[in-house]
Amino acid sequence: MIGLIDCNNFYCSCERVFNPNLRNSPVVVLSNNDGCVIARSNEAKALGIAMGTPFYQIRNLLETNKVAVFSSNYTLYGDMSRRVMMLLSDFSPELTQYSIDEAFIDLNGFGNGEALHTYGKKIVATIGRGTGIPVTMGIAQTKTLAKVASKYGKKYKGYEGVCLIDSEEKRIKALQGFDIADVWGIGRKHAEKLNYHGIRTAWDFTQKNESWVRKMLTVTGVRTWKELQGISCIDIEELPQKKSICTSRSFADQGLSELTQVEEAVANFAASCSRKLKEQKSCCSSMTVFAYTSRFRMDLPSHAINRTVTFPVPTNDQQELAASAVRALRSEWRKGNTYLYKKAGVIVWDICPDSAIQTNLFDTIDREKQARLAAAIDAINRKNGYNTVKVAVQGNGKSWHLKCEHITRQYTTNLKEIIQVK
Repeated sequence: MIGLIDCNNFYCSCERVFNPNLRNSPVVVLSNNDGCVIARSNEAKALGIAMGTPFYQIRNLLETNKVAVFSSNYTLYGDMSRRVMMLLSDFSPELTQYSIDEAFIDLNGFGNGEALHTYGKKIVATIGRGTGIPVTMGIAQTKTLAKVASKYGKKYKGYEGVCLIDSEEKRIKALQGFDIADVWGIGRKHAEKLNYHGIRTAWDFTQKNESWVRKMLTVTGVRTWKELQGISCIDIEELPQKKSICTSRSFADQGLSELTQVEEAVANFAASCSRKLKEQKSCCSSMTVFAYTSRFRMDLPSHAINRTVTFPVPTNDQQELAASAVRALRSEWRKGNTYLYKKAGVIVWDICPDSAIQTNLFDTIDREKQARLAAAIDAINRKNGYNTVKVAVQGNGKSWHLKCEHITRQYTTNLKEIIQVK
């Protein structure tokens, strides 16, 4: 049996941990630059606030209904996620973190039926007591069915946070009431295609034969089809790596006009791409740097920068990526530039595993020395916090800071911002 632990309204729950007065009040969290709603409490959802709604469009609605509004505090959310996962690791020898607020655990050997259900309740209670984050647990034979169980556990309070699908009767009943669009691995386009063929529920999908599913949704769809029938065949570690990684930001107010400001931002975006490449154990052979002015300001001159760099040897080194990104930006920058760039970013692509790198006979970089230095920097940053040691051109972010008028303190990671009890 496999368990899926999913934190409820994670970003909002993190804010509520340190402000208990908000536990039964509507809460929303905004995206970078306080642009759109990216997280909502159940109370906020009941007000009809949709995911992705621009903040300026519902400002009056939020004020009228006394909705608590927060800017994204990713440092806090990341640390709270780490705490949840550390507690969870005590309950199973095998844990696979799927996202910042979700993880799968292996429950083989922990009993069956009521015993397994009781064990699940213990896990949910321990995490809630230890972190203040409410979680829901779905338990089933496969990861996809565990996802289904988790959805039911969130929807119906009668499950008390733990939904167990451990029989054929429960599986059939669960799939018959489950919308095909909500199935893990079935995207919006696939759902529309399946709806066209009369498939509305997960149960309808399982009634099709394998050759039909393979023709419609390829081998990935067949895996989902098998998982819904109780045949485990999805390994998170085997899911395909990202073919490209993009880090970009929109800048506050009118934008940035100085080269040094845009350089600093682009260098930080490249460093972020480096970290993401290392997390999935891969390297990139190409990188694109872009920046452009606002598409909505017709009263200002418009301009776009787009430059692609190719590396002779695939890399994920932070210094190499940051330096190349800055050089690419400078090569496209015009003297006397007065444009106001509203958004910039870095895309790394042509990605390959870091264990299968084609070297270059005429490479001018000492790769062994570079790797040792990178390992030392990564070790320091893991111990002391992200960006403790960084490339000088990354600066301090003050010249291109994101708009975050409603951000809370970093309660768990900054000694200057811990809660003071009076």
